[in-house]
Amino acid sequence: MTAIIGWAHSKFGKLEAETLESLIVGAATEAIADAGLAPADIDAIYVGNFGGFEKQSFPASFALNASPALRFKPATRVENACATGSAAIHAAHTSIAARAARFVLVVGAEKMTTAPGDQIGDILLNASYRAEEGDTPGGFAGIFGRIAELYFQRHGDQSEALARIAAKNHKNGVANPYAQLRKELSVEFCNTVSDKNPIVAGPLRRTDCSLVSDGAAAIVMCDTETALRFPKAVHLRGLAHVQDYLPMSARDIVNFEGCEVAWKKAHERAGTSLADLSFVETHDCFTIAELLEYEAMGLAPRGQGARAIAEGWTEKDGKLPVNPSGGLKSKGHPIGATGVSMHVMAALQLEGKAEGMQVKDAKLAGIFNMGGAAVANYVSILERLR
Repeated sequence: MTAIIGWAHSKFGKLEAETLESLIVGAATEAIADAGLAPADIDAIYVGNFGGFEKQSFPASFALNASPALRFKPATRVENACATGSAAIHAAHTSIAARAARFVLVVGAEKMTTAPGDQIGDILLNASYRAEEGDTPGGFAGIFGRIAELYFQRHGDQSEALARIAAKNHKNGVANPYAQLRKELSVEFCNTVSDKNPIVAGPLRRTDCSLVSDGAAAIVMCDTETALRFPKAVHLRGLAHVQDYLPMSARDIVNFEGCEVAWKKAHERAGTSLADLSFVETHDCFTIAELLEYEAMGLAPRGQGARAIAEGWTEKDGKLPVNPSGGLKSKGHPIGATGVSMHVMAALQLEGKAEGMQVKDAKLAGIFNMGGAAVANYVSILERLR
């Protein structure tokens, strides 16, 4: 198996002084140094980037600019919609497991704010099935607004549950130094439509939607045996990737079936169950997604996800803290960086270095990173090696 031995994380937000290139170079440089390696030690590089927000594409070679010693190293761009960061990590894992590389650098980065605001929603629709969903009003928010409408029709109005999820994640995000929006919002504010919290799509309000962000995160990986020689070593105990049909019309979109299967496969490979996990970082691009993920991961039966938030199960001091980092909702969602960021957040927790975000006695972490509307589904189960 493989392990993470170093990491880096930029602040997320509207980073006017940064370019995609500078974000990648900065995260790469810091992660290699954090691992205690020299750039020459890196055998391969995977760069996660969704792209489309700026004219520049082909970003894999930007990582080489972190050091002349990286020139001529194999560098590959990876993309799988909003799960791009995890896809890059899984590619690195496969490379190490195949003994094609010993030390691998993974960088996830996105510069979203380069695009005009009225174009961002359309760019994100590239993660949908355009033949059927490409004209959805509100862009990707409209996709999840439709999912929320269908869920509400089947299980009743869950607006308060969504508001509670938003408030929880914003409260957690106050302690995250990398988060874009470090501001606590009340359940009442999140559950009230107002000028400051208008309806965006379907029943989703602004507080139900993640933010447009710039940012980068990076990790250095190697095989687990080698990792034991390093000061920091976080073991990737179980990984699973499940890809589902792209059209929502081909699936029961209210049930995140790919998410459910990915969790089951990851637990099988790790020899764990949901009850073993200390916390979960899950993909709350919209609050309805986190609600459905409670059910898909097995925390609550279908249609009863609201219980998990209403009864405090997913609070930082609950029986299964979910998104102690503040999640995408507070931290921000620079597409290509998100999956790598989730792994950095989990590693910090397991190393006991999450400071104000720290979950007590964190020993085993679960991560769910999703591309599209439960199309690309990645689960990682992590543990500290010592």
